[in-house]
Amino acid sequence: MIKNDNKSLYILTFLIIILGILVSVTGLLYTTGGKSFDFVNQYGDTVKIYGNGLYARDSYFMAPIFRGTDFTIICFAIPTLIVSLILDMKNKKLKNRLFLISVISLFTYYSASIAFGVTYNMLHLVYIALFSASFFGLIIGIKSIDSNQIAERMKDKLLGKGIYIFLVLTGVALIVAWLPDIINSLVLGRSLQLIEVYTTQVTYVLDIGIIAPVAFICLFQLKKRNGIGYVLLEVLLTVCNFIGIMIPIQTLFQLRVGILLPVEVVVTKVVTFVLLSILALYFNIKFFQNME
Repeated sequence: MIKNDNKSLYILTFLIIILGILVSVTGLLYTTGGKSFDFVNQYGDTVKIYGNGLYARDSYFMAPIFRGTDFTIICFAIPTLIVSLILDMKNKKLKNRLFLISVISLFTYYSASIAFGVTYNMLHLVYIALFSASFFGLIIGIKSIDSNQIAERMKDKLLGKGIYIFLVLTGVALIVAWLPDIINSLVLGRSLQLIEVYTTQVTYVLDIGIIAPVAFICLFQLKKRNGIGYVLLEVLLTVCNFIGIMIPIQTLFQLRVGILLPVEVVVTKVVTFVLLSILALYFNIKFFQNME
């Protein structure tokens, strides 16, 4: 059952689309004609700064990642959000609402990353607005559905060792990918290796502090056949799908400016997430096929 929160959700989704387009297109196309330069950070390390466009004050390593993310958002995430919104407006089925919620969750993750992670620039207020619209849109969207109905409509074919293994792998992979960097910095008594001009790595906070725990909470809730477990599952699957698209694109943007990643980094932080994304796509298709 879909509760009567449609108007608020649709307004917020429309705002997410407009703000998402503004942010991603500006990040990709805006240029200042500047050049990269060296900068000594607060830890006494020399950091190369990008020097051009919206991310002129971000590091030469991170700016291409931000631009690769913008490319993914404008080419893949925005069209998907528009489709999910149209489907939900035309036919208020539980499937369509779950699809819409899951895509909004991706924008919540994306907007939190840029609002907290990108060096202050002229779009900071837009970042805040996008994060606010996405965050409250996600809350209203989840509140608008009866999670118990999802559990009743799902066939038992979805649940089994496969999905449980996927959730464990996702939670573990997110921790294994980033935790060694933190442990190494603590052992050496210095900051993170790629802290550069930033005060922290927001990806570490979101992945280790939120996404990984959600994977284990989802597993626990699914074992109890709790409806919220299915909602969390669809959110995780969709976010994983887009991360699997985003990371290779970010890597290509880095290669384009001459940044070469070590083989071990490519394996642990690129290949692993792409494989998880492929698994997520399989389970995502199965998720909707098994909903009555």
